[in-house]
Amino acid sequence: MALSCLLRVSLLGFGLVGLAGAHARTLLERDGATSTKKPSVLILGGGVAGVIAARTLHEQGIDNFQIVEARGELGGRLTSHTFGAPGKEVVVEAGANWVQGTQTGDGPENPIWTLVQKHGLKTQFNDWFGSITTYDFDGFNNYTDVFDDSGNNYTTLTVAAGARVDKQLVDTTARTGYQLIDAKLRTPQAMASEYYQFDWEYAQTPEESSWIASSWGNNFTYDTDMGGFSDDNQMSLDQRGFKFFIQAEAAEFLQPDQVVYNATVKTISYSSHGVEVTLTNGTALAADYVLCTFSLGVLQNDDVAFEPALPDWKQEAIQSMTMATYTKIFLQFDENFWFDTQMALYADKERGRYPVWQSMDVVNFFPGSGIVFVTVTGDFSERIEALPDSQVQHEVLEVLQAMFPNTTLPTPRAFWFPRWHSDPLFRGSYSNWPASFFSEHHENLRAAVADRLWFAGEATSFKYFGFLHGAYFEGLEVAGAMAQCIQGGGCAASELQHVEEVKNAHPYQIVM
Repeated sequence: MALSCLLRVSLLGFGLVGLAGAHARTLLERDGATSTKKPSVLILGGGVAGVIAARTLHEQGIDNFQIVEARGELGGRLTSHTFGAPGKEVVVEAGANWVQGTQTGDGPENPIWTLVQKHGLKTQFNDWFGSITTYDFDGFNNYTDVFDDSGNNYTTLTVAAGARVDKQLVDTTARTGYQLIDAKLRTPQAMASEYYQFDWEYAQTPEESSWIASSWGNNFTYDTDMGGFSDDNQMSLDQRGFKFFIQAEAAEFLQPDQVVYNATVKTISYSSHGVEVTLTNGTALAADYVLCTFSLGVLQNDDVAFEPALPDWKQEAIQSMTMATYTKIFLQFDENFWFDTQMALYADKERGRYPVWQSMDVVNFFPGSGIVFVTVTGDFSERIEALPDSQVQHEVLEVLQAMFPNTTLPTPRAFWFPRWHSDPLFRGSYSNWPASFFSEHHENLRAAVADRLWFAGEATSFKYFGFLHGAYFEGLEVAGAMAQCIQGGGCAASELQHVEEVKNAHPYQIVM
């Protein structure tokens, strides 16, 4: 999942000093001789969108491109972590972990699932709804009837959203939608069940999310009647990391000099004559066009400066969508003392306090690993990122003690969680569509600027925002449009145009 900024590069005399040494020299000294041929495309960011954009250019006969990646490997928000005590280490996923929606019969196949199978990644069906145990602050409490009702409420919510689209009714928050279908929750158990259905997917609350967009985001991935793939969720257990599938795909066409690692973009200057990219190490690159694969969060936080500043319509679009945070907190114990299902749900008196649990110490996952993890999202994720690990561990153990009041809790052998929100390379986990975000805003988020700056990634996907396959499709489609510009000698006819001002359909009614 990454936003993409695609440049047709001519370097225009700018130096490559400090740009990954041998990679930089290769650009100027191919085949042992000085070359005047410069890269035609810079792809800023090597996540799924960036790699698929590069592959698309390659398939269009454009091989003079280069991926500029801030980390030491390709994958973007596909990041893995070796977790556990010495001798019991397991590679777990800090970021994306599932192929969400695979394929039903001979229907459309999720392209991520296609690549996972192609490159032989080990995955396991993750039974989110059929293998679950429920708890609250008094310990085990079987409220699966409430949990099932929550699933029915969510289905009703999406159907009602579709009816609003058919009638051309305005969007509202998903919370308003829940209220209108009479799903007015009053108990911790009901709120936890709703969290499992909603927040755990969108990484934000119903109050913060669009009713209509959250519904189509679900349907286009999971509902085969809406063109979705399937309701399966395949969890990556591959010890090479989930990122391996995109790295293996890249290895099939990328040459060593087409990727520069550990190169962070600081400034992008642009004009009608081209684009100039400055890295944090002082290296300057000049180009005709650029495709950016930065996350929405990076753009929102000005971690990359644009000179001149991006136009108002682009800035409004960037700031109007939301970058949400989704945090998995891993614990390892010497012995398994918890639930024997895959999943567990904890209902606290405070909504969103360490609610969704998953055991990795079960058959077909990592039996004997002693690993369990809990997920938090949104504001709660941001809260714990500001705390020391010791305090977060204390809080998590308090919840485990509430879930298992008759158990003397052992000390964890290992404890770890990522800090996505505060990481300057990401500033969050993935995008979410708020009720105040209009389709025209999304057009502007996706649109090119001055025919020089191009953008792609999960956040620019209308149907699949927030999903890994959204990043895939955007890398494919935006790079395809970019290739037409390059090969056609200009971008004036590009479909990625913007709306100058996003206006209300009706003027505000102001009573004087």
